[in-house]
Amino acid sequence: MRLRFGALLTASTLALAAVTSPSASAAAGVTATFVKTSDWGSGFEGRFTVANGGSSALTSWRVEFDLPSGTAIGSAWDATLTRSGDHYVAVNKSYNGDVGVGASASFGVVGSGSGGPANCTVNGGPCTGGGGGDTTAPSTPSGLRSTGTTKSSVSLSWTASTDNVGVTGYDVYRDGSVATSTSGTSATVSGLTGGTSYTFTVKARDAAGNTSGASNQVTATTQPGGTDPGTGSKSAAPYLYMGWGSPPSPAAVMRDTGVKWFTMAFILSSGGCNPAWDGSRPLSGSTDAAAIAEIRANGGDIVPSFGGWSGNKLGPNCSTPEALAGAYQQVINAYGLKAIDIDIENSDEFENETVQDRILTALKIVKQNNPGIQTIVTFGTTTTGPNYYGGRLIDRAKALDANIDIFTIMPFDFGSSNIETDTVNAATGLKNKLKTTFGWSDATAFSHVGISGMNGVSDQRETTTTAAWSNITAWSKSNGLGRLAFWSVNRDRTCPGGGSELSASCSGIVQTDWEFTRITAGF
Repeated sequence: MRLRFGALLTASTLALAAVTSPSASAAAGVTATFVKTSDWGSGFEGRFTVANGGSSALTSWRVEFDLPSGTAIGSAWDATLTRSGDHYVAVNKSYNGDVGVGASASFGVVGSGSGGPANCTVNGGPCTGGGGGDTTAPSTPSGLRSTGTTKSSVSLSWTASTDNVGVTGYDVYRDGSVATSTSGTSATVSGLTGGTSYTFTVKARDAAGNTSGASNQVTATTQPGGTDPGTGSKSAAPYLYMGWGSPPSPAAVMRDTGVKWFTMAFILSSGGCNPAWDGSRPLSGSTDAAAIAEIRANGGDIVPSFGGWSGNKLGPNCSTPEALAGAYQQVINAYGLKAIDIDIENSDEFENETVQDRILTALKIVKQNNPGIQTIVTFGTTTTGPNYYGGRLIDRAKALDANIDIFTIMPFDFGSSNIETDTVNAATGLKNKLKTTFGWSDATAFSHVGISGMNGVSDQRETTTTAAWSNITAWSKSNGLGRLAFWSVNRDRTCPGGGSELSASCSGIVQTDWEFTRITAGF
């Protein structure tokens, strides 16, 4: 049986006890600038940028600041943050303490309240650098051009700006409003309407918040039509596992329910960076390949899922993003795929920041090499949305321009008494995180949200009834979510004798066979 997440830690990962920071000494010209990247009144997401405008390299940094009463930070990334009352101390991680002359490093925070940092120091000196701060804006980006379009997106590229201290990011404007931000010199603006012209410009930012002039304007027209190639009913794709739980005939399930797509579990490492079903069954000539052929013969298709909770994962075993992308490509080529799902719920991938970045970069390569393919990442959640590692995954997806299509959460194993309410709250929390990170509207953010539930009795003895799943499906449909799945079709039937046990081959509740699948097909 596949085990899922238990209750996740809360979003706050702040230590309350003091920690020993690396040696950090004040240096002239070193600044620390805070910007609220998103503000929703009752809370905010922000970024501190430490910029080295001095004459020698830094080997570490330490930022201290106070917050007013009623404002507090709940989580942080890319820094170790400690708190004593209203005073906060942030020190660099092992990987971002070295800041050369003219370079910068940053860390992010999420907080509650409406206030902002005061009494800020960096390495013991004022965050303004002691000389009034940097007032020189970056040069204007040039050479803005469209590098590709789909029915819902425009990809852009431009020539880098220069700055006396260092450029920390670029804001891409669509028809006069910020559409997305990036630290690189390319970006993809998603959530657009087919057959529509849009005008874009780009501005550069530095660590002190100085903004350049606007680049040249570029007008690009999305491809005509509604959805991108290969989308459609794969948005409703429950899990089917041919190596576990008395797998049913997929053709029979399709005929009984109307479902067209399945998420096929699981592609793992068969040793090193070599993909195989369950790490042992080959891509060709296996029961999995036979099931795929059966599904396609009946007018459907599949999304393979890489990873899961158990087994040996490709993410940690492939040593580089390029190698991992090559492993994904083997599976794409074997089946001519339109979409792939990367299930990174296990801690060896989800809570390993190096592996997270490796997976996201590999998916970026996959998108570049397979135009039109949909990429999905699936991960655990709290009852209110992504935890620290989920938030980091989303932030890094943006920073790396990974162009992920769907972020799918698994809203169960909370020990919850009301899985329907917790699912809606968790999905709404994910929507809010995507909205603030990418600058999307509510509708666009929801279109990038997926839900993967667990039918019947869960690992934590929660119960999702068919009535609750019907309500979750209706809510997902009315809010325009991008994906709906559940674990699993193998379990979508009443246990012998109507028992309520946790089983690989039945749901543990009284139901008609394939009822969850039938409900999901309506999505």
